[in-house]
Amino acid sequence: MNQVTSQPPILEVKNLRTYFDTPRGELRAVDDVSFTVHAGECLGIIGESGSGKTVSCLSVMGLIDAPGRIVSGEILFMGRDLRRLSPAEMEEIRGSGISMIFQDPLTSLNPVFTVERQMTDVIRRHRRCSQKEARQQAIERLAQVGVPAPEERMGQYPFQLSGGLRQRVMIAMALSCEPKLVIADEPTTALDVSIQAQILDLLQDLKAQLNFALIFVSHDLGVIANLSDRVIIMYAGKALEHAPTETVFTAPAHPYTYGLLRSAPSLSSDRRNPLNPIEGVLPDLTHLPPGCPFEPRCNRRTAECAAAMPALVSHGPEHLLACHHPLTNGPKGS
Repeated sequence: MNQVTSQPPILEVKNLRTYFDTPRGELRAVDDVSFTVHAGECLGIIGESGSGKTVSCLSVMGLIDAPGRIVSGEILFMGRDLRRLSPAEMEEIRGSGISMIFQDPLTSLNPVFTVERQMTDVIRRHRRCSQKEARQQAIERLAQVGVPAPEERMGQYPFQLSGGLRQRVMIAMALSCEPKLVIADEPTTALDVSIQAQILDLLQDLKAQLNFALIFVSHDLGVIANLSDRVIIMYAGKALEHAPTETVFTAPAHPYTYGLLRSAPSLSSDRRNPLNPIEGVLPDLTHLPPGCPFEPRCNRRTAECAAAMPALVSHGPEHLLACHHPLTNGPKGS
């Protein structure tokens, strides 16, 4: 895995807050989240559904529409604050500087356009080249991501492709203009296990070849363990733990992180060795408690946890933690 270098990060997010106005009140989908990612590095983001993973990524892409809004924070891409750019300037960055691989390629690809039309439109938009040049670049990119007979696939529509091929086309489109940052939002969720493994291997190989920064969003702990260099654990819009991947999986310090690891299925899971789910549900994001949002579900909670949200502070080398009562010795300290 790649080690963080002394070079400036490709992306630096500082104190990001993204809220949504709803009839029930203000929903704090992302609440004071900060992170960085460097060239050649993979940052994994883990959390239950509704934890703010995808909204964080859409905020970076500038794709938050009403009733959502970015309330505060900085999103620095190669030193430029994306929040200060005009819509036209953001359009230039999307695709060429930052690209995104979405969860379901069947709904992300346009069903009425061929693969060729969709890929060449992107390339011509950012590369300012001829249709012939764009077509050749598209074929080369399809071949690079392992699409068989790429010339033939260029004339096909998304519904004519298998799920694995559709996702490879999405990856080819995302990489067609050689972006510095790729955001993958649960790109393997809709695929079967064997195809999922192929896509993950492909992303790993391409990252090594092209040296782009990768943000990988997932609820699958196994995927994150194998792919990422560092991990952010999100819950109810907040980052509760941020550490190197090995630290998260061998010595988790937040009770929520530990709960996620214990609840993951394994080959030994059966009636005699059942799963250990985290009791309770996510809090209502429109009426968050004043303290730690995980407090109602935590077996280490005290009055202090209910009264005040702990700050995200250093808990060791490259390890940040927001918890009043951390697991001092990993799982054994629970």
